[in-house]
Amino acid sequence: MPVTAPSRFAIGETDFELDGRPHRILAGALHYFRVHPELWADRIHKARLMGLNTIETYVAWNAHEPHRGDWSAEGALDLGRFLDLVAAEGMHAIVRPGPYICAEWDNGGLPAWLFRDPEVGVRRSEPHYLDAVSGYLRHVYEIVAPRQIDEGGPVILVQIENEYGAYGDDKEYLRELVRVTRDAGITVPLTTIDQPTPQMLADGSLPGLHLTGSFGSRVTERLETLREFQPTGPLVCMEFWCGWFDDWGSHHHTTDAAASAAELDALLAAGGSVNVYMFHGGTNFGLTNGANDKGRYAPITTSYDYDAPLDEAGYPTEKFWAFREVISRYADVPDEVPASRPVAPALVAPLTAGRALLEAAASGVLGGASDHDRMPTFDELEHDRGIAVFTTRLDRGGPGTLTVGEEVRDRAWVLVDGAPVGVLARDGHERAIALPETRGELTIVVEDQGRVDYGPRIGEHKGLIGGVQLDGVELTGWSARPIDLDRVPEVAAADPSRGSAGAGPVLAHGELVLDAPADLFLDTLHWGKGLVWVNGFLLGRYWRRGPQRTLIVPAPVTRAGANEVVVLEFEAFAEPEIRTLAAPELGHTEI
Repeated sequence: MPVTAPSRFAIGETDFELDGRPHRILAGALHYFRVHPELWADRIHKARLMGLNTIETYVAWNAHEPHRGDWSAEGALDLGRFLDLVAAEGMHAIVRPGPYICAEWDNGGLPAWLFRDPEVGVRRSEPHYLDAVSGYLRHVYEIVAPRQIDEGGPVILVQIENEYGAYGDDKEYLRELVRVTRDAGITVPLTTIDQPTPQMLADGSLPGLHLTGSFGSRVTERLETLREFQPTGPLVCMEFWCGWFDDWGSHHHTTDAAASAAELDALLAAGGSVNVYMFHGGTNFGLTNGANDKGRYAPITTSYDYDAPLDEAGYPTEKFWAFREVISRYADVPDEVPASRPVAPALVAPLTAGRALLEAAASGVLGGASDHDRMPTFDELEHDRGIAVFTTRLDRGGPGTLTVGEEVRDRAWVLVDGAPVGVLARDGHERAIALPETRGELTIVVEDQGRVDYGPRIGEHKGLIGGVQLDGVELTGWSARPIDLDRVPEVAAADPSRGSAGAGPVLAHGELVLDAPADLFLDTLHWGKGLVWVNGFLLGRYWRRGPQRTLIVPAPVTRAGANEVVVLEFEAFAEPEIRTLAAPELGHTEI
């Protein structure tokens, strides 16, 4: 852990103060859990090259503690190493541990196991919840406390909760978070964040916590509102929204670089401090994306490019240069500049279909099965993310209507004797499907497409909620098989020549040969919907509905020579090939 001479960071009458001198925070958001750890140093360095002096990160509770008591802070979750790299770059750090983070991240960062206890009162002063949260925060602060600036480390601020005023107003809950934080040895100033509306600022704050705002436009108006609620101290936009996230079936969101730069200029001209959200968005690798549901379920794409100053592959965009020029009017900017993105290898290789998912699941190689009288939820199976296969016998004969009692969460492929019948999709509010035949083995493959990360639907259970009925009669005698996705690459590679590339759900396998490790942009337009692994690393989800067309394969995942590609396709390949493009394609920008 790099250690420098301890410094004093404080909130003064008008400014932040570093060792008694006025100090402006020029920060950028960079989530370590969305970037391959071998690339952390590169992204941090490029933040400094844009003129930033601070890195801000959330901490994702459900990534660090996927099962209660199973805490991990190693490898891709090594928050301590990430903060040490920030210090090594000569920068400061802001840590925002939540426990709720939103961040378009699965369940807003709250672990699914938390919601299996019906007595848990989330984001309020309820004993079961506070007990779990206190344990989590103590783990985080064991990492953060020795890395505070007054200990010679980089951390200058720690945030309490996250946009709490948009959710609740339980002051006792906020006070308990402060108590746990201070008892754990956190001595730096504590902050809150809310959208600058009177109600949210009032509900989400406490005396002694420094209020900050989240906004990307109408800077003068937002700062005036913030100042009304905080007469002294520095003005801070803790989330300067310079872009936006994408969801499947919508469009790739972009914002005008010049307009964003003008808003940044207005903020800095007013003497404000800033955290650019996002400086570098990164990627929702694996199954970590969240979702919104404000009447229509909208799962977030694998890419979290965010139209940020540093793109998903880690290279400067037009916004990088526009922001750098603005920052240079208020602070020194290094002479060094980052390189432009190189042309990536454009490759084509065959993709060979292997075992059908249902056959592999039935054999037990992808995990065991359990028997249930009625349809269980994912949460009852303690299966917090991914795919599950449910089967039962139909003995009636003739056509019928299959209905899910309450809601499909989130997508279900229905098959009879292995033949596809159709799909029930949550984003289409679909709950019923006609079966041409009601005799044989009924199979339903259910995908959790990401837990809602914002609003009242946080923490909802996954699966086919409310059971399954045939013409109004409950179906019983279910076999449930949660799919262990970690086993998929090995299973697909073990027998890569069986089956047909035509229809899914099917496992497929192929290889890409490289002269040297390199970033790749995997083209998925000619596939349907599914998951992709490269050299055993789960890149994430693809879906032909877009807008995202390419999945990024970070260079550290690749190697010289053969690179194994495994695909789990739920629907159908239009063309059974692996293709990579010379540049990313994140989709159309309007609809």
